[in-house]
Parts: sequence; structure tokens; C-alpha cells
Amino acid sequence: MLAETICSAVSAAGLGIAAVTAYRKRFLAATRIAAYSLVPIALVLTGVVQWVSDIAFKPSVWLGFGLLGLAWLLFMTTRAIERRGVGTRKERRAAAQAAQRDAVAPAVSALSGSGVPALQPQAKPKPKQQATDAGEDFGDIEAILKKHGI
Repeated sequence: MLAETICSAVSAAGLGIAAVTAYRKRFLAATRIAAYSLVPIALVLTGVVQWVSDIAFKPSVWLGFGLLGLAWLLFMTTRAIERRGVGTRKERRAAAQAAQRDAVAPAVSALSGSGVPALQPQAKPKPKQQATDAGEDFGDIEAILKKHGI
């Protein structure tokens, strides 16, 4: 009831301001002000104001909004945890075992004909070798650029 009265008063004041503006020969501005001032009374007549006031003053509605917010928060938290890759203990243990199997698989496939595994230590490239490899890569790039006249 109070909201309807306030909306009616705002509309009446807006129409009064529109009339004064039209009296000053500013018809475009007066029309715009009249349009804005008709919105509150239109909302009252359509029942939107009653609906909003029913929502705003009922605790059960706010409890419902709170529960919706909590559900959204829980959903987003689980999505964030899922994206980080942190799962349950079983999932982490299964991932670790799968990684271990992947590391052992090349050694098992390198079995010799006698059935004895031919484990050969893989030589890691020395830092000097990496530097020369990088230099060779740049040499190739330089050759290509020279070939095209750049």
C-alpha cells in the first residue's frame, strides 16, 4: 500500500515537471520526462510493485535466495577444485600408479631376445651439448634468413 502511494506521488510529480518543461517550450525534454514519470504508475497497475513488495518482505523468500546462493557457491567450489586436479585420495593414488606404470613401460619393452632386460642408462644431455644444439638451431635459422635475403 505504501509502495503504491509513493509510486503514484512520483508519477504525479514527474508529470508536473513535464508540464512546466513544456510551458518553457522544451517539448522534446517534456515528452521524455513524461515518459519516465509514467513508468512507476504503470508498474503499480501491472502488479509488479505488489510482487516485488511481497518478495522483499517475506523471510521465506530471502531464505530461498540464501539457499540458492549457497548451492551456487558449493557448485562453483567443486568446479574450481576439479579444475585444479585435486581429487579424492583414490583418484590421486590411481594417477600416481598410472604415472609409475608409464615410467616402467619403456624398460619392459626393451627386453632382449634372451628374456633379460636390457636396461641401459639413458644419458642426459650435458649443458654444453644443449648450448651447442641451441647454437645449431640458430645457425639453421640464420641460413634460412640469408637464403631469402633477410
